[in-house]
Amino acid sequence: MFFIKHRTDLRAPHNQALFILLLVNFIQLSFALPLPLHFYQLSYVNPATSTFCTWWTFFEFTLYVTSEYLMATISVQRHMLIFHGHFLRISWMRIVLHYLPLLLCLIYPMMFYFFAIILYPCDGTQWDYTSNLCGFGDCYLLFNKALGTFDWSFNNGLPMVINALANIALIVRVVRQKRRFQHALTWRQHRRMTVQLLAISSLYIIAWAPSLIVGLVQILGYPTFLAQIQTDFFLDLIYVVCLFLPWVYLSLLPELIKWIKELLHYRQGRNLVGPTRTIQLETRL
Repeated sequence: MFFIKHRTDLRAPHNQALFILLLVNFIQLSFALPLPLHFYQLSYVNPATSTFCTWWTFFEFTLYVTSEYLMATISVQRHMLIFHGHFLRISWMRIVLHYLPLLLCLIYPMMFYFFAIILYPCDGTQWDYTSNLCGFGDCYLLFNKALGTFDWSFNNGLPMVINALANIALIVRVVRQKRRFQHALTWRQHRRMTVQLLAISSLYIIAWAPSLIVGLVQILGYPTFLAQIQTDFFLDLIYVVCLFLPWVYLSLLPELIKWIKELLHYRQGRNLVGPTRTIQLETRL
């Protein structure tokens, strides 16, 4: 609603990318998160069918990897927005450097998991209906070590590494630029964009780091390393991202906070005016 009424804010490239990330997050909150909550309420998967588990894991993996790649892309693009923003004034460069990477973040995870989960030959007997996400029993994870390792490393680990390195580099570059130019207005703008990115990126890193580190140790030759803790706690920690992302973004967007306050003040004013008019009418009668 805010971006519909404030389209000028949505035209800003950094807001466009974050808006797409929030849309993916909204889908996760509305459709993906209720499924594990339903499982934990019943302590078993319902309906306990191979078809349900197949589409559940496809839906879950696609959304979370899409979110990871979007965050990594936003972290890299923030360098361009802060230090080379003039590139985006050229239409073809804006398409190639800004819109095309975001589009790939949406298309690639869906295509990968469609082939790895939906089209992968499997008899459907490997699912564990007493575990969340059917025990992560996708055949490509159980029977294709190369594809499973690629998925964990390239689709989960790589975006987080890019995210972390891009943010560290951004801090260094922003601090150096502040010392070099000492321009107050430019520094405030860059500081705001940097703090916004760091807050959101930190949320992703905190939520994903434990499961990624444990998964890496398991891939390197210790498959039982913290396996139960990984299943019961670390993998569920990832849900923290979609729960807290809207609030982190809200706290870092002053225009949105101002709009919400004005909206609440307007509604409170209407509620106060209504009874006053009623009392005046009753007095006249």
